[in-house]
Amino acid sequence: MGFSTNPFTFLSPSSNALILLGSTGTIPIDQMHRWWTLISANYLHGGLLHIFFNMIALRQIGPFVISEYGLNRFVSIYTLGGIIGFFVSYIAGVSFTLGASAALCSLIGANLYYGKSRGGTYGQAIYKQMSGWLLGLLLLGFLPGINNWGHGGGIVGGIIIGYLLGYHERKRENLIHKSLGGICVVLTVAVLAWAVSSSFYYRFVG
Repeated sequence: MGFSTNPFTFLSPSSNALILLGSTGTIPIDQMHRWWTLISANYLHGGLLHIFFNMIALRQIGPFVISEYGLNRFVSIYTLGGIIGFFVSYIAGVSFTLGASAALCSLIGANLYYGKSRGGTYGQAIYKQMSGWLLGLLLLGFLPGINNWGHGGGIVGGIIIGYLLGYHERKRENLIHKSLGGICVVLTVAVLAWAVSSSFYYRFVG
């Protein structure tokens, strides 16, 4: 991939390898017609630091979403929010992007909605905490190679999905939530399996 001033690309695979495995953006979608990369790109990372910081964010934000929305809605928010974030960045003309950040931002968006919707001391505390994450993302956005469109799209997507699906105190998990979560899991597994198998085909057969 060559030298980059972005520390998140340290020990990154080559651009060709990342494209084959399912990175998204205008290049994979427009030139290779790989719309499925809107899903697969959420599970690819550009280097060790990229994975490390995203996993820290998931560890801190994810359990709260599972607690207040439930596991099925967590899966739906993460999957659909990631798709929305990367679609927004595609519309904005980002040529090449990957990482869990868009999906993680959708979890932040869902938490922002929860805090604002619930209100009270507890809701305000959650909203304030998530606002701190927004400030961190804003500062991070000044680094080279950061997909701010994906972050912003993920946050808005998370707010919308959180509103539509509701949280435990407003709406208990029902069959629709479970079905949507199951569809997201099956679709993700299918896309990742296709990404791996197709990359092997192009690398060793095609």
